[in-house]
Amino acid sequence: MRIRSTLTALTVVLAGLVASAGSSAAEGTTTTAAYCGITWGSAEKAAGALSDAPLIDVRTGRHDCYDRVVFEFNGPVDGYAVGYGETWTEGEGLALSPYTAGGALLRVSLRAPAYDDDHLGTVPYAVGEHVANLLRYQTLRDVVFGGSFEGYSTFAVGVRARLPFRVLVLAGPGTHSRVVLDVAHQW
Repeated sequence: MRIRSTLTALTVVLAGLVASAGSSAAEGTTTTAAYCGITWGSAEKAAGALSDAPLIDVRTGRHDCYDRVVFEFNGPVDGYAVGYGETWTEGEGLALSPYTAGGALLRVSLRAPAYDDDHLGTVPYAVGEHVANLLRYQTLRDVVFGGSFEGYSTFAVGVRARLPFRVLVLAGPGTHSRVVLDVAHQW
């Protein structure tokens, strides 16, 4: 009798172990779908060359899965470097993090000036100025102009947290071009 109850107990334990091992293997093979199909990641992104086409506008937009910052130029531009970390003003090296809202900071270096051939500013922003109203944005918290020096223009983009982002270069409208920064609402 004692042997029979011991064998029954061992059979129940063994069946439980086999069942849990099978469900663990099945769980290990399933993957969750990416949020809105976004697979961008949060590593630094850089491309393109230096251009002399000046920056003429900065605007933002809200989308279902991400928030967007658009940098528009009067001519062809394809150069940028964007990554998480401290952003410094161009020319004087002042850190922008104390002046930029958000839980994480994207430094945006555009390989084009914010001034024309006569060195007159082509955007109405002063260094350190907040350039967008981001009320009701899910991810973006701030966009601060870091200045333009020796052909490079810098912005600090404050976001809610370190989230995936992508950078696109778009032609148009007309002879203009745009560098577009999209930051996902979540992972």
